[in-house]
Amino acid sequence: MTRDGRIDAYIDGAEPFARAILAHVRDRVHAVLPAVEETVKWGMPAYTVGGKIVLMTAAFKAHAALNFWRGQELESSHASVGAMGQFGRLKSLDDLPADGELDRLIKEAADLTKSAPAPRQAKHAPKPPPQLHPEFAAALAKAPKAKAALDSFAPSAQRDYFEWIAEAKQDSTRQKRIATAIEWLSDGKRRNWKYEKC
Repeated sequence: MTRDGRIDAYIDGAEPFARAILAHVRDRVHAVLPAVEETVKWGMPAYTVGGKIVLMTAAFKAHAALNFWRGQELESSHASVGAMGQFGRLKSLDDLPADGELDRLIKEAADLTKSAPAPRQAKHAPKPPPQLHPEFAAALAKAPKAKAALDSFAPSAQRDYFEWIAEAKQDSTRQKRIATAIEWLSDGKRRNWKYEKC
């Protein structure tokens, strides 16, 4: 059972009520997971298995927190919604689940960490394909070298040109931007070529 001296110092520096909570959680973690590894992540005590975080604790001036890394996948009758960590603002040992439930949660959290992949974050919907302004399309049709350069660019680089031209509020501004775009594209330049590293 290896204990990290940084966590000893963290607990010793916490308010007295928080020391009791953090020490108790630490003892329960070691009782349930004899091979647990201690470390400090983001300045807070963290308990890991195989390098993957199982849970973290934190102490503040008026409360402490216990946060299971994959807590959204654990079921607890003691959980608090919308507060810090899965158990809200802990102000005494009485705010923690009973040892039996806490031990079960620690074991389930460790099993999740070891076996199941982390849940994927929902991806944002992809941006719609950029729209080529009709006047820009007409200018490109007359400048095959510029069109070939634009077609060779990644979609993000193409989008830079399309959005720049589409954002013009006045026709005169749009015409100037189209002329500039054709000139730059004929030289094989991206929209923000001035800022690219040589």
